[in-house]
Amino acid sequence: MYGKAFAPEYQGALTTLSVNSSLTDVLAAGTEQLRAAEQAGRHGEAARSGLAVAEAHRRLGRIGEADRAWKASYRAARAAGDLAAMAWALWSGGTLARQRGSLALARRLLRLAAELAERGGDILARGYSLAGLAETGRIQGDYEAVGRLHEQLLAEARRRGEARHTVWALEGIAQMHRNTGAYDTAYAMFEEAAGIAAHADDRRGRAWALRGLADVVSVRDGDTERALALLSEAEVTCRTMKLSSALAYNHKMRGNVLYRAGRYTEARDLYQQALTEFRAMNEPRGEALARLGLAKSLARLGRDRAETAAELTELAGTLELIGLKHTREMVAGAQAEFGLRAQDDSRLQAEVVR
Repeated sequence: MYGKAFAPEYQGALTTLSVNSSLTDVLAAGTEQLRAAEQAGRHGEAARSGLAVAEAHRRLGRIGEADRAWKASYRAARAAGDLAAMAWALWSGGTLARQRGSLALARRLLRLAAELAERGGDILARGYSLAGLAETGRIQGDYEAVGRLHEQLLAEARRRGEARHTVWALEGIAQMHRNTGAYDTAYAMFEEAAGIAAHADDRRGRAWALRGLADVVSVRDGDTERALALLSEAEVTCRTMKLSSALAYNHKMRGNVLYRAGRYTEARDLYQQALTEFRAMNEPRGEALARLGLAKSLARLGRDRAETAAELTELAGTLELIGLKHTREMVAGAQAEFGLRAQDDSRLQAEVVR
């Protein structure tokens, strides 16, 4: 049985905030408490208020502010000698590094966070840090390496009855199944995640689950209208809570659904919108996915073949540098789709939005 979802990153005087609080409200409350704690010389409270500030900035796509905030939170926690607060700050920094495409830095910070959390006796901080490591490996495409960790974290979350973390783990495992073609399994897990999130009032988790369901409904069933309806439902939550990153990924997925339906002009417009949103928040992985969808749509709309080839080649090089193996394979699939490059490896035959 799962309890009501809560946000463990809202700590100290901010524990009354809901997991569904608007990020602008979180930022305002966190900033107020942070200033009061700093003026009173309460380093521990400054660290915990600063964590909420860092996370609000990160989720709003304000990268520079988020970077300064998590580092300030870590310094305050260190001054207070609070290992758990130091772990949470490093978790925030590692999550931000992953969002920015600095995957090696993300792994380093998240490993340190897990170690400090264990030393400080904070089970949740340890779990979130390990989850961050698992997610970093997953978006790189290292499914074999992180699949067991995802399953372990799912089992731990289920035992504790922690809805939010259970939803996260289900969605991560579902995404790996979707990407390897196990659509029925992926659908069942996204559906379970959506149900748990709804009962626990975890609107953010439900929005991500609906996005996953829309993807599977589109690729497996070819049901464009249902997929678009699921995305529209999720978009309401994204806008209400000011979830900038989730909203951009929602728009990118809407582009995928329209592309699969052969509605290339509409898909082009959605990919362009998502690309603008990802660039505004400096999110390289989302930007790469939006660029890929846009290039494919433009190719379908008659773009010069040489221009498409050049862009896909440049995009492939960018992804190699970032280390996004799965997304790189998706680019290779697009090159094969348009006959721009011979493919010897059968794994690369799948289209980005099949």
